[in-house]
Amino acid sequence: MTELFQDGKFLDFGPSEFVVRSSSARSGRVEGDKPSRLRSQVRLLAPNLPGVYGMLDSEEELIYVGKAKNLRTRLQSYFRKKGRPRKEGRLIAQARSIVWELVPSEFASLLRELELIRRWRPRWNVQGQPLRRRLAFVCLGRAPAPYLFLARKLTSKVQAAFGPITFGKTAQEAVRRLNDWFQLRDCPEPQEMIFPDQGELFPGVRPAGCLRMEIGTCLGPCTGTCTRRDYQTQARRARAFLIGEDLGLLAQLQAQMEAAAAVQQFERAAELRDRWNALSWLARSLERVRKAQAEMSFIYPTAGVDGQTTWHLIHGARVIATIEAPRDVAGRRSAREKIEAVYRNHAGLLDSYEHADSMMVVMMWFRKHPAERKRCLTTAEALQI
Repeated sequence: MTELFQDGKFLDFGPSEFVVRSSSARSGRVEGDKPSRLRSQVRLLAPNLPGVYGMLDSEEELIYVGKAKNLRTRLQSYFRKKGRPRKEGRLIAQARSIVWELVPSEFASLLRELELIRRWRPRWNVQGQPLRRRLAFVCLGRAPAPYLFLARKLTSKVQAAFGPITFGKTAQEAVRRLNDWFQLRDCPEPQEMIFPDQGELFPGVRPAGCLRMEIGTCLGPCTGTCTRRDYQTQARRARAFLIGEDLGLLAQLQAQMEAAAAVQQFERAAELRDRWNALSWLARSLERVRKAQAEMSFIYPTAGVDGQTTWHLIHGARVIATIEAPRDVAGRRSAREKIEAVYRNHAGLLDSYEHADSMMVVMMWFRKHPAERKRCLTTAEALQI
């Protein structure tokens, strides 16, 4: 682990999980106190090959990481004043050094960029993500009164997680609507939950911690009037919706919306429409993730510019490992051991936000390049090579 953290001046990006060790990456660096100086060196030294690049400021701090199908073309675009984004102009004004590292393929450059942004957290990378957007899980909390909430990282407080989905107003609205529909609490953790079957010494009805019980959107587990069994039943129904087993609430909302519109209750119909839009968006988003997790388990071979073939072991839409394609008996034996280790585990739950980010990279790549899916190998096919 010590090689991941360098003291003093920036030396290099560090090791990679996505570039096999036998294909040692070639790197380069140019320096200049003015953009014109950097531009002339980039034009002279940057290769016309795929790779990742970084920009360092006067303090030798890595302030930005990017990837490119063609390093020279991409880096030169920063110096074109006409038509370039404002951010790129401000970035190149702060840069005093540009470093790069060659990678075997464009797909590998996406993975390497993600890896480097997670490792270095450059301040100019939006929210530390190459996808330029925030991801989150829909989480179901643990006992005594589980409820739904959004989280970017999974902790011991979570009994089940669904996603990832894009974090934003629609996601927040959908989770709020689900808690309302299934009458699950959404109060802060310190709020005490009291069930009538707990056998209190001095039982009695307690005042509700908020107004949701009065308006019928919460069972009120803080009041002592809701049994543990009834509450858990609602939590199970919410889980059934999130895993796609029971989407009946969407049909109910649509029927209510149409009935309200039929009697010209247009404000009511519009409010129901907003609920349906948020919840149907969530259902579609989770369905896409489930489909990717179920279908995207294969070995993706990519040919590098150096002529070497790399196998990306993708399981549950995540790149779990990268190995060199076997070329001899020893290589086949090593590949077999790695493949069996990766695909033996069939757990589908993502255990970190980093895994969610990697999953989105894989999903977006094959959505953009559907023909590449035909080149992938099943584990059985790979083991026969």
